[in-house]
Amino acid sequence: MNDISTGILFAILACLIVISGYFSGSETGMMSLNRYRLKHLAGEGHKGAKRVEKLLSRPDRLIGLILIGNNLVNILASAIATILGMRLFGDVGVAISTGLLTLVVLVFAEVTPKTLASLYPEKVAYTSSLILNVLMKILAPLVLLVNLITNGVLRLLGIRATHATEDPLSSDELRTVVNEAGGLIPRRHQDMLVSILDLENVAVNDIMVPRNEITGIDINDDWKSIVRQLTHSPHGRIVLYRDQIDEVVGMLRLREAYRLMLEKNEFTKETLLRAADEVYFIPEATPLNVQLLKFQRNKERIGLIVDEYGDIIGLVTLEDILEEIVGEFTTSIAPSLSEEITPQGDGSFLIEGSANIRDINKGLKWKLPTDGPRTLNGLILEHLEDIPESQVSIEVERHPMEIMKFTENKISLVKVFPARK
Repeated sequence: MNDISTGILFAILACLIVISGYFSGSETGMMSLNRYRLKHLAGEGHKGAKRVEKLLSRPDRLIGLILIGNNLVNILASAIATILGMRLFGDVGVAISTGLLTLVVLVFAEVTPKTLASLYPEKVAYTSSLILNVLMKILAPLVLLVNLITNGVLRLLGIRATHATEDPLSSDELRTVVNEAGGLIPRRHQDMLVSILDLENVAVNDIMVPRNEITGIDINDDWKSIVRQLTHSPHGRIVLYRDQIDEVVGMLRLREAYRLMLEKNEFTKETLLRAADEVYFIPEATPLNVQLLKFQRNKERIGLIVDEYGDIIGLVTLEDILEEIVGEFTTSIAPSLSEEITPQGDGSFLIEGSANIRDINKGLKWKLPTDGPRTLNGLILEHLEDIPESQVSIEVERHPMEIMKFTENKISLVKVFPARK
């Protein structure tokens, strides 16, 4: 070293700092990559992504290589800085060179390259992988030796080193990924994807048409009444029952009824019953994602929901489930949210008591509780623990509410204000 000029030593020191910065930036760039985007690009044949994916398949070796290179460079830089300090300032130069080198390494070999690499991980990782691939082959024996020693130390501590495997994303994590996609995925598509993920958290009885709103025909009615109901029905299928809905006898396709009407000799109660399909029953707690697959597997579009006692409590259709994903259809059996909620000039909303709480939350971006009653009427009755005999004002989850109208033993209209701040 004594034969090397001071200028050359400074040049070597500068090169070592640059190399140290390369190793630091490479480490940050490799570890900051989006692994799912990396897999996608590698699958499409991106050469840089393939190189990086291969290096990251053994992260212990990659980190070992980077740390070996970085430490060798930094130790050599420290030795050269010490020689330069002693040449320029004598014995006190050791302290001066240590302080200055620490500052230079922090700024130019650590903070700056790592910050750049975290901002542009793909550019840094794909470019540096060219050199890292070569160094991995050259320093392979040393890297293996270091890894063997490291793994041995870990085993002495009772830790077994295994190759890390990518944990699959949970539904909540995938939901976060979708929401963070920003402009990469249109907002409408993001909502649909999140809705698909939410299907497993919603049961059929959360979206069903309740029992008292099911449109059906009592097959024991007089024939003229049955024909009138058939010709005026707005639905494609209709429930046939005897005396009460629990005595259901079939599900009739209206187009089949119209066909029988054209064959006047064949249009009787008996032929209607023979033309009706077998009723498809659904347990009340079935999650929507499961029921969607069951509809597909059984080639059904509509089913009656039964509780644990076998009583019919509602009806759900394939369209109802699809609405949870893509939004309301004009052909829905249940009333639309716009029909159940009427904005008022004072900022409040007149809401039907039968309105589903989940629908209210989705439509108005509110957070009314959904872990109990499913309708606004049920939520208020649970809060009051009694059926009110007159108009009353209450507050539920910071939402002021005024009961406006009663129908028999239920609340039919409520004035609800947004939640208090």
